[in-house]
Amino acid sequence: MITYPALSHKAKLWPSESGYSDQFWRSLLFFSSYRIVVDIGLITTTWVFHLTNFGAYHYSLFLQAVLGHILFSSASILMIKQRKPDFDSQLTLQVMGDIFFICLMIYASGGIHSGLGILLMVSLAGSGLISRGRLALFFAAIAAIGVLLQETYASFSIPGYSAQYTHAGLLSMGYFAVAWLAHQLATYALASEKLALERGTDLANMAQVNQLVIQDLQEGILVVDKNGDIKQRNAYAEKLIGLQPDADETEQAKLADYVPVLATRLATWRDNTNTRFDLLRLPNSNTIVRTRFVPIKTNSRAGVVIFLEDMSRIQAQVQQLKLAALGRLSANIAHEIRNPLSSINHAAELLQEEQSSNPTHARLLRIISNNTQRLNKIVQDVLQLNRRDTAQTETIDAVLFIRNFIEDFCHTEKINPEVFILEVSESHLINFDSGHLNQILWNLCRNAWRHCRQQKDSIRIKLTKANRANNIYLDVLDDGSGVSPQQLKQLFEPFFTTAPSGTGLGLYIAREMCETNHASLEYIENLTGGHFRIIFKEF
Repeated sequence: MITYPALSHKAKLWPSESGYSDQFWRSLLFFSSYRIVVDIGLITTTWVFHLTNFGAYHYSLFLQAVLGHILFSSASILMIKQRKPDFDSQLTLQVMGDIFFICLMIYASGGIHSGLGILLMVSLAGSGLISRGRLALFFAAIAAIGVLLQETYASFSIPGYSAQYTHAGLLSMGYFAVAWLAHQLATYALASEKLALERGTDLANMAQVNQLVIQDLQEGILVVDKNGDIKQRNAYAEKLIGLQPDADETEQAKLADYVPVLATRLATWRDNTNTRFDLLRLPNSNTIVRTRFVPIKTNSRAGVVIFLEDMSRIQAQVQQLKLAALGRLSANIAHEIRNPLSSINHAAELLQEEQSSNPTHARLLRIISNNTQRLNKIVQDVLQLNRRDTAQTETIDAVLFIRNFIEDFCHTEKINPEVFILEVSESHLINFDSGHLNQILWNLCRNAWRHCRQQKDSIRIKLTKANRANNIYLDVLDDGSGVSPQQLKQLFEPFFTTAPSGTGLGLYIAREMCETNHASLEYIENLTGGHFRIIFKEF
């Protein structure tokens, strides 16, 4: 299961038990700052320039109310910085303070006709948006009650003043309308913000999934800009072009610096996007790839995505399919050949038992016998191709097994045991199919005997522990001429042989059996002599 960082970071669209996000507190801070700006404007236009009739009834009371509102807003800013008390309490306190001071300013200016009641609409709208519509109608009701009470008090305390209840009622209706509109806008904004967050999360997850897919692709991907800089690449592309995975990404890698021939192909393709290229052998990894260029935009001069398709993997898959089909066909043919071949061999043995003075007759029978045995060996090897995946592993003492094998091999092949030299530092236990291991060693030692000098200590078998943990090396070396560089690439291919009587299946079957037992067989290039190595895990 994949865990995405984008899902673990959740923006708070609504207050939770842990409190409000920074966005709420920042909005409340701007709201308090707005009140200070408005109050400074009122002081400037009334006290300094005398441009309005604010404070017409009680001038000093109006100025005191404005200054008190400024001090109240400044104290609110300090509480916002401390975030004490909680957000809901501070918002309620600020709105109640606005209602009180603005109603006081209205009274000092001679009543509702001063026009200052409009300031409460702005305050109600701001509080509704900040709180995401919460308590908006409650604040509107308090504001309406405050205006009506102010108007009633003014009718009693201001001489000759006639209460404007109709004006106050219409203004109160405006408060409720503004509060309701703020609530609807806040609901819409909340839904939009939630949708935007979900889309952002989906995009972040999609980007990460795409990144994981690209990194896991068994195909090299390079993103190159119009200047030839490698902007992005996956791990397989780094392996193909020889770019270090831990290279400093702040310094842009130039495509021409790592693969000049690929940069040349890119320039050719940009001149003519219909150009078709042959397979390319990358010099850094010696890998044959098929190149494909896809423009990021319709203009090929902009960024380009370069796909490097490793053809060796495809060729290996094709070869495996061919070998599987060939194995099934060969097994069926081998079964059909084996019965008549046994009859021919049996007839030749019967003829050999008869006494004949004709030397030609004896020589022909010997030819028939030798060739039937050779054909029988080929049939056995072909049938073994379909049995290589069946392994019955067991715990084997490698040293004891090799000593017994050398004894049996020398006795069967009629070889002097002094030809072999066994080099062992300590005893090792391995998990392997004993029949498979016997067949693998028999094939390797028979090849070593065929190509060595056939003298004392011509064949060395070494059993050592590798530097890497739990790896055991079993080396079979001879003092012959070794394998030529031209033959190395075909060494483990089926039906490839240099011996006139060989089938070309021995080394191929040996490697397949090693892989079946979770081991590996490889050829080590030396200056002199042949050197095969089996690598398996220590039990």
